[in-house]
Amino acid sequence: QVQLVESGGGLVHTGDSLRLSCVVSGRTSYTYTMGWFRQAPGKEREFVAGINRPGDRTRYARGMGARFTISRDSDKNTLYLQMNNLKPEDTAVYYCAADYGWSVSIPGSEPDDYDTWGQGTQVTVSS
Repeated sequence: QVQLVESGGGLVHTGDSLRLSCVVSGRTSYTYTMGWFRQAPGKEREFVAGINRPGDRTRYARGMGARFTISRDSDKNTLYLQMNNLKPEDTAVYYCAADYGWSVSIPGSEPDDYDTWGQGTQVTVSS
């Protein structure tokens, strides 16, 4: 079993940056495909970015790759999401997720592609 704990959210202004972290605990001897999703009030959960098991392939939702960067530090069992030039429409709860599969290919972009989720961290961007 794997547990995911996100941190790094907060209240920022338009144009600011934040770095979200997701610490993986439990069965850390295995490296997982990981993803970031977000959910704004009244909207469905949407994919933001993903990174494969080796960390050499990433995937971004359309339009997010220019401002967001996903990375991982396997030694620290931590996933990151660097978010730059934040906009009010980025306001949401951000979740990290782990995929238990063996594949090393490009990470999935659907919530059903992932097996375990964190509790989320709130990001609020004021105009």
